[in-house]
Amino acid sequence: MYSKYYEVAKGAEAGVEQIGYSSRIDDPAFAQYAKNNNRWSAVFATILAIAAAMGFFIYGETKSEMENPQALYIGLGIGGMFLLVALLQIVGRERSKTWDGAVVNKTIEKKSRQQSSGSGDNDYYVHYYTEYAVMVREDKDGKIYRMTAEDDDTVFNYYQIGDRVRHHARLNSYEKYDKSKDSIIFCNACGTLCDIRDDHCFRCQCPLLK
Repeated sequence: MYSKYYEVAKGAEAGVEQIGYSSRIDDPAFAQYAKNNNRWSAVFATILAIAAAMGFFIYGETKSEMENPQALYIGLGIGGMFLLVALLQIVGRERSKTWDGAVVNKTIEKKSRQQSSGSGDNDYYVHYYTEYAVMVREDKDGKIYRMTAEDDDTVFNYYQIGDRVRHHARLNSYEKYDKSKDSIIFCNACGTLCDIRDDHCFRCQCPLLK
């Protein structure tokens, strides 16, 4: 993945003329993106909750294994879990803070886990994958945060040990301080991989922080 997506280029060729954190983070597009993200999380969770309640109610009315109101109660419980997860995600994003830190370590690990084959009858198989991890230490309290990806080393190679980074509140994304040698950049709103010569993310249209 690295050779396909990441090529080191001189700053002038990549369109980067300065080193530092971008003031474009104050663009209203980011606040609107965060607001829309929370709204869609709530809407999606509500749809899943209604679907779970209706599905179990119908199951209780048509099947003999479980009758209503027991089936309905289970559906309502599952629906409530969907809503709770969405609420926790929204609260977590809203309570997140902007902070500065540095990349302190990177690891590559071969891992495995059991996965269902989808054919039923408790049929499982072992899935092998490579986990790429980048560790960032917050300056203020020394807390370590991990960025991980499976079978994809793009983020792993984008960051180098010692890189200064800034975590942006509500977006839960990182901006690299020195982008002078990069030819790619990750959108701090939606995470899309973009050409650093572009001014806006082609997917969400938020400004690229360069």
